[in-house]
Amino acid sequence: MTSQRIHDLLSDIRLTSETHFQLVSQLRALIQKTVPTATDEVKYGGFLFSADGMPFCGVFAYSAHVSLEFGHGAAMSDPHKVLQGSGKLRRHIKLTSIEDIAVQHVAPYVPLALEAARHA
Repeated sequence: MTSQRIHDLLSDIRLTSETHFQLVSQLRALIQKTVPTATDEVKYGGFLFSADGMPFCGVFAYSAHVSLEFGHGAAMSDPHKVLQGSGKLRRHIKLTSIEDIAVQHVAPYVPLALEAARHA
């Protein structure tokens, strides 16, 4: 069951941008399908996903894009060369349209993120 905080954040995103709402909704569904044990919570202004109590990715809506963020992204392989960022740990994928989910090959990065978090 969706918590009230999740419902409220989704409602706020929808009021700001229907495209961002659809992106966030589809990313949440993709993550939950890819990692069935994943749970999400509202944290840091977005949705933080954990599996077995270990955070492995987050979905955040910004004014110009939606970002799929990986706390241990620097340790992940990047087979499609879509990861952005240059910090010591984090990487992200910026999405501006529903098509970007397929174009930027988002799905294979979710299990990579979980694996990187497990080995951190």
